[in-house]
Amino acid sequence: MTHLCDSDDAGTSCAISLQSAPFVKNGPGAIVEQFDVIIIGAGAAGLFCAAQAGQRGLNVLLVDNGKKPGRKILMSGGGRCNFTNMYIEPAAYLSHNPHFCKSALARYTQWDFIELVAKHGIAYHEKTLGQLFCDDSAQQMVDLLVKECERGRVTLRLRTEVGAITRDDQGYRVSLNGTEVSARKLVVASGGLSMPGLGASPLGYKIAEQFGLSVFPTRAGLVPFTLHKPLLDQLQNLSGVALPATVEAEDGTLFKEALLFTHRGLSGPAILQISSYWLPGEQLAINLSPTTELGAFLTVQREAHPNLSLKNSLAKVLPKRLVEVLQTLAIVPDVTLKQLNAKQQSELVHTLHNWRVQPNGTEGYRTAEVTLGGVDTTQLSSKTMEARQVPGLYFIGEVVDVTGWLGGYNFQWAWSSAWACAQAL
Repeated sequence: MTHLCDSDDAGTSCAISLQSAPFVKNGPGAIVEQFDVIIIGAGAAGLFCAAQAGQRGLNVLLVDNGKKPGRKILMSGGGRCNFTNMYIEPAAYLSHNPHFCKSALARYTQWDFIELVAKHGIAYHEKTLGQLFCDDSAQQMVDLLVKECERGRVTLRLRTEVGAITRDDQGYRVSLNGTEVSARKLVVASGGLSMPGLGASPLGYKIAEQFGLSVFPTRAGLVPFTLHKPLLDQLQNLSGVALPATVEAEDGTLFKEALLFTHRGLSGPAILQISSYWLPGEQLAINLSPTTELGAFLTVQREAHPNLSLKNSLAKVLPKRLVEVLQTLAIVPDVTLKQLNAKQQSELVHTLHNWRVQPNGTEGYRTAEVTLGGVDTTQLSSKTMEARQVPGLYFIGEVVDVTGWLGGYNFQWAWSSAWACAQAL
């Protein structure tokens, strides 16, 4: 069993547990390297699918345009990889076909992957809301996937550009760095458009369209918001301030998590979550005090400390810098509690529990964690991930129109869709 990798010279390949692939003549004088399966994309879904397929006895070629496998995995979870969630459920996924993800998620669950993590001796911990992270680093997760590929004698080729793809009765021929290879099955696990600095590209969507599959328009998901001026200028001093909040989109979807003010606008888990449900031009309703009903709080405070300033009273439940900015915006009156009249209090309480903000937009794919939209799932088998009208062509992971919440849900979709595909290969 070998593990060969040259990361210095462009165009070289990295072979994991390399087994010799057969060569066949295909056309006058042409000799083509042949595999059972070619998988495009060595991210979470591609690596896991390759490992599972290889361990089932298939001769697998896994290709990627990057220098390393699992580049996005290494960046995830602040470098610790939020590899799944204890509370995976189909309702946590967005898709034009919301039932599509159910089969794969039920057949390979979070508990299955947690068992694999434990088998590799990787220590992990739970953060909030069932999110599971590696204790050490995300490199552990990449190492797990590489070892699983080694068990399956997968051939991995990095720094490999995919060119023309053709299909005939024998399967698929793919041009890789100008050299053709062939396989009976082709799996597209090329991801979406998020984080282009890590090699993201529209390749998977182009392959789908080449073979007649429709692709839903894509947009950035799990992404911070930017704000219009003058509101952005007015909130500049709040950069770095975080607080618990409830953020609601116009469709009624809401999340109760932390909100973070940035120099460009709004971020934090609550904002990233709601960004997947927000459309340009829509407003957000933000409850800045989801755990304290401010009307009752101010009434009690007035009775106990009538001469206390409203600003200092609110600073007991809200960040002081936020209260100061809200006062400069004339949202918080510059009065003592006993000077605060009923109308002022009612308006203030309504505003702080229902602060209306219309984002200018999002920070886009550059910082987005996922891509919304993608390959239309009505044209795929939910059991196998195979294109219904194109035998031997499969789509898994982020390239598909299935997008999960923040917190390990998208990794679980990668594991589940990859596993379902590998069983069918």
